[in-house]
Amino acid sequence: MELALFHQNLLQWYALYGRHSLPWRNLYGENAPYGVYVSEVMLQQTQVKTVLQRFYTPFMQKYPTLSSLAKASEQEILKSWEGLGYYTRARNLHHSAMFCVQHYAGKLPCTKQQLLGLSGIGDYTAGAILCFGYRQAVSLVDSNIARVLCRIYALSSPTQKTLQNLAKKLLNPLNAFNHNQALMDLGALVCSAKNPSCLLCPVNAFCAGKTQAYLYPKPKKKAFAKQILNLALCIDKSGKIAVLQSQENLYRGLYNLPSISVECEKIESCTFLGQFKHHYTKYQLDVRIYGIRDDMLQACFAAHENIEFLSTDTLKSKPLSMLCVKALQKTGMM
Repeated sequence: MELALFHQNLLQWYALYGRHSLPWRNLYGENAPYGVYVSEVMLQQTQVKTVLQRFYTPFMQKYPTLSSLAKASEQEILKSWEGLGYYTRARNLHHSAMFCVQHYAGKLPCTKQQLLGLSGIGDYTAGAILCFGYRQAVSLVDSNIARVLCRIYALSSPTQKTLQNLAKKLLNPLNAFNHNQALMDLGALVCSAKNPSCLLCPVNAFCAGKTQAYLYPKPKKKAFAKQILNLALCIDKSGKIAVLQSQENLYRGLYNLPSISVECEKIESCTFLGQFKHHYTKYQLDVRIYGIRDDMLQACFAAHENIEFLSTDTLKSKPLSMLCVKALQKTGMM
């Protein structure tokens, strides 16, 4: 492969069609690594459009520096994260901020080894911080770049190490920032997972897999485990709603409606209020909401010792799980 021509074609395309206006691509100064870090964590499992429209700017305005994030409470951060899901990301962000204040004078470290020592930071996020935040000439591999590499080299199931080595081989050390952004945009806009636009690709002359792009990489079937979840909407005489603050890892610190065991016989005497589908990680939930009288709490929720009744106004100030938000919206309570 003639690398110089590959780099030239890629950067010319990026100059014309790249997503240059994304705020995390326009960061400068000593706070740039932090802004990049926040964007990369938000973009894990979440679409660019969602992060851009609803979350990134408000979060950065509320927590403009790593130190300000470290000073916030976990509850405040979870509330700011509400709607993004995968709340472990927010907790890791908070833990890393506090660690950096204690050990790195409130700044993100500038070496890969040190970055990998922070909660929730893996190879890709570390590379993104170094390249986009510190402007270091390093390669990186996200899902979009991985797909581009698989097709260029006609690889169906390469290891992560193989992809990292190929990314390093292709790197343009003279303009690593634009090179890596261009590869990501190429994967997102042209070399897409379904129906790639190979004729519009600026580097199709170098692509070994272009005639059978659908083979590379080998598609992975995502299987969801289906479960039924019964939620209770219990409102006391003053109009307050029964909720509990979860202690489980997935929803730890978030407020949820109490759940009713599928085997609970009392559910037959509850009022069915509606249902909806909810996905998270590997689960597909069939969520069913039941209205329940407060005098039935003890019978249905023996396991829930921490149930409390909160007004809707108070609830809105608390960090709610997306499951809880959907249920309250479905029943007209929010």
